Amino acid sequence: MRKVSFPNIHLVISFAGFLFLLFIVPDCAGNPHRVSKQLTPAYQSLTENEQAFLDTLQHRSFLYFINEINPQKGLVRDRSTAYAPASIAATGFGLAVWAVGAQRGWISREQAAHLTLNTLAFFLGSEQSTDSLATGYHGFFYHFLNMDSGKRTWESELSSLDTALLLAGIRFARQFYDQPGETEQRIRKLTDSLTTRVDWGWMTLPDTGKYSATISLGWRPEKGFEPIGWVGYNEALILYILAAGSGFPGAEKAYRTWLSFYDWRTPYPGISLVSFPPMFGHQYSHLFVDFRGIADAYMRQKGLDYFENSRRAVLVQRQYAIDNPAGWAGYDSLTWGLTACDGPGPQYNTESRRFFYYTARGTSGPDLVLNDDGTIAPTAVAASIVFAPELVIPTLLSMYRRYGENGLWGVYGFVDAFNPTVNWFDKDCIGIDQGPIVLMIENYRSGMIWKYAMEDPVIQRGLEILGFQRLN
Repeated sequence: MRKVSFPNIHLVISFAGFLFLLFIVPDCAGNPHRVSKQLTPAYQSLTENEQAFLDTLQHRSFLYFINEINPQKGLVRDRSTAYAPASIAATGFGLAVWAVGAQRGWISREQAAHLTLNTLAFFLGSEQSTDSLATGYHGFFYHFLNMDSGKRTWESELSSLDTALLLAGIRFARQFYDQPGETEQRIRKLTDSLTTRVDWGWMTLPDTGKYSATISLGWRPEKGFEPIGWVGYNEALILYILAAGSGFPGAEKAYRTWLSFYDWRTPYPGISLVSFPPMFGHQYSHLFVDFRGIADAYMRQKGLDYFENSRRAVLVQRQYAIDNPAGWAGYDSLTWGLTACDGPGPQYNTESRRFFYYTARGTSGPDLVLNDDGTIAPTAVAASIVFAPELVIPTLLSMYRRYGENGLWGVYGFVDAFNPTVNWFDKDCIGIDQGPIVLMIENYRSGMIWKYAMEDPVIQRGLEILGFQRLN
């Protein structure tokens, strides 16, 4: 792993030092108030301690995207272990995270632009072929890439969704880097080249059967396309928006099939929503697309937008933890959050309890629970800050105060997950969890990611083609 150093970034802060920064020096982590004119009223209304905590959490999570990278290729490591490959989704988040760092003064705009240009140049120049060790094919990229060579690893799939998350970061960069200098001009040129190269039609399943004309989950050179398409409400909403906006002629038809799989539920009195148990499905598309006040045909019939739907998902997860039907230790109104994350694993199994390693955990109410083994993921909470800050901020502070010294808090902020029932704390942080923490805190602070992403013509065109309109 190659490490890079930038001025004015302190990689290690002792626990005592952090307490000093948190409660005595409110403008820690790179003087965030340098951009105070961009702060939202909601953020400005927080107490100094709340602001300082969020500043520090965001900054530490940002450091993942400075240390866990190959700066020459702009690749971001999947998780904070030496053996881990790059994740193209984490890399897509990184493109926006570096811009946040530039806005916050943690790195210069020139450094952020340099990393961004390296990323774009690598992907545009990487091998696109049927070779099993290529980087991609038909404009798509493999889910996991070797950190040094940039070639396919772990026999991973050519991932439509992870390519879309990379492309979301690319389209954000297209709008953010708007200056006349040579580097930013090259960024804009390469982002357009990468966008137009993605062959969405090639990744589309046949116009027959259950997943008729939808975009496949992926492709492998050894066995071809995954027979399942992206349908139902999940993290792939951004995929269809980008595909439609990029000129995919089958977008409207595929999206109709996508909508036909929606599962509308009322898990608790007064709370109805389109369900998806893991919290990441309610977060990823919202990192870039501001869904407030706009809705497609399905959601207009329900009278709400996807932002409100995600807020309700937060309420459901919190209520599930309060009720705690399985009796897990620690679950309460200030300890909740189920999503895809690491876990303690089956070595902790008993006759009555089963525990898992990395898996998707979640709940859409007591009648729809997925792999709940008492494992809580801080990213499920932190990356929901825009939806319900009045619930999220106290929960994050409580998690830090109750469990931080036990292993929940480290150099990159919160570790991936913890399980109070068996007193297990993860050792790793994961890129696709740290990225949403940085980006959603920034959307809460300033709306910056939404501002630039929503100016992008590809995203705007995609929303229009898929029938998004203002809610009355």
